[in-house]
Amino acid sequence: MKTKTLKKNKVNVVTLGCSKNLYDSEVLLGQLKANSFDAVHESSDDDSEIVIINTCGFIDNAKQESIDTILRYTEAKSGGLVSKVYVTGCLSERYKPELEKEIPEVDAWFGTRDLPRLLKTLKADYRQELVGERLLTTPAHYAYFKISEGCDRPCSFCAIPLMRGKHVSIPMEQLVSSAQKLAANGTKELLLIAQDSTYYGLDLYRNRALHELLEKLSDVNGIDWIRLHYAFPSGFPDEILRVMRERENICRYIDMPLQHISDNMLKSMRRGTTKQKTIDLVNRIRDEVPGIAIRTTLITGYPGETENDHEEMLRWVEDSRFDRLGVFTYSHEENTHAGTLQDDVPDEVKTERAEAVMDVQMGISAQLNAEKVGQNFKVLFDRKEGDYFIGRTEFDSPEVDNEVLVDAKQDFVRIGDFATVNIERAEEFDLYGRVVTQ
Repeated sequence: MKTKTLKKNKVNVVTLGCSKNLYDSEVLLGQLKANSFDAVHESSDDDSEIVIINTCGFIDNAKQESIDTILRYTEAKSGGLVSKVYVTGCLSERYKPELEKEIPEVDAWFGTRDLPRLLKTLKADYRQELVGERLLTTPAHYAYFKISEGCDRPCSFCAIPLMRGKHVSIPMEQLVSSAQKLAANGTKELLLIAQDSTYYGLDLYRNRALHELLEKLSDVNGIDWIRLHYAFPSGFPDEILRVMRERENICRYIDMPLQHISDNMLKSMRRGTTKQKTIDLVNRIRDEVPGIAIRTTLITGYPGETENDHEEMLRWVEDSRFDRLGVFTYSHEENTHAGTLQDDVPDEVKTERAEAVMDVQMGISAQLNAEKVGQNFKVLFDRKEGDYFIGRTEFDSPEVDNEVLVDAKQDFVRIGDFATVNIERAEEFDLYGRVVTQ
C-alpha cells in the first residue's frame, strides 16, 4: 500500500562508482528527458515513480555500496515509496544471474551496454540523434568526456574488461561535435576519460591517435582547459607530450595509474612494463612538459607483495615526488588472473601499507604546496562552501586533487569563472589565496 503520492513519469537516476559511470548516467538522463520523462539525478525527494541505479562492480567496497543502495530502494518499493526499481551498470553486467536470485524485488537488470533495452522497458525510444549528448550532472563549466569504452589490457587484478568489454574508440568527428555542443552551453573544461586513454584510435585508425584528438579538441572555441585522465604507461604515445607542450588550453596534467614499482609485482600484475621503464617514462614526461603535474594511483597488498616490495614502493614514491597520488588496497576479484593467486596479504597489512604510502605523499604534497606560496595561479572556481569560494588550478582535477580556497568575506568570484589568485598560505592538500585579477 502506497504511503505517498508518486510523481508519474518521474525517474531518479542514482550513480555509484567512477566518472565513467557518471558519464553513462548523464547519457541516460539526456535520453529520458528527450522522451518527456521528469528525469533527475540522485534526488533527495522520495517521490519518483521509478529509480534506476547505475552500479559499480570494481572492488569489494564499491560492490557492497552498490548492493546496499539496491536494497535501500527495494525496501522503499516494498513500503510504497517507489513503484519500479531498475539496476544497470558494472555490477549488474558482471553478476546479473546471481543478483536476480538474491534480490528478486528488482524489476529488471541491465548491463553496461543495454541502454536501448533499458529505454524500451520504460516505453521510451532510443534517440539516435542524441548520440554524444547528455544532461550534465556536474557544474556546467566542466564535463567528463568519455573518448572510448572498454579495455584490451591484460592487467591481472582488473575486472573492467569483464564488465565493459573490449576497447572501442569513439570516432573523432563525433567527439569534436560533442565538444562543440558542450562549449556552446558554457562548458569550459573537458575531463578526458576512458579505461585506457592512450589506446585511443588503435581500433578505428590502426594507430594511436590520442595526439590528433587532443589537437582537434584544442581547436574547439570556448574550451579553455582539456585534462587527460587514465593514461597507461606501457606503449605510452609520446606525441601527446608535444601537443600538451604546444597547446595552451591542454592542461599540464596527466593522470597515469602506475600501480606498483617492484619488478616482481609489475610482472605478476601483467602491466607490460618494468621499474626502470616506469622511471624513464616519468622522467621523460617531466622533461618534455616542464612543470607538468603527474597524478598516479597505486595498489598495496597485491598477492605475493613482500615487505621488501612495499619498502621499494615507499622509496620510489619518496624519490619520484608525484604531485598527486592515491592508493587502493588490493581487492581479490574472481575470474581475473590474480584471482587464481593466493590472497596472502592480510587486510590489516594492506591498510597499513596504504597508510604508509599516503603518509609519505602527504609530506611531499605539503612541501610542493609550500613552494607555491607567493605565486599567482589561474584558478577555475567550482563552488562556494561556507565562507570560501573553492576552485582548482590546471594541475588539479575535480573531487580527487588539491583545491584553492578564497575567503568569500574578502573576495567575490562567480562560480564557473577563472580568476588569478595569489597563494598566501598552504596546507598538505589545499591552498589559500586572494584574488588578483578576474
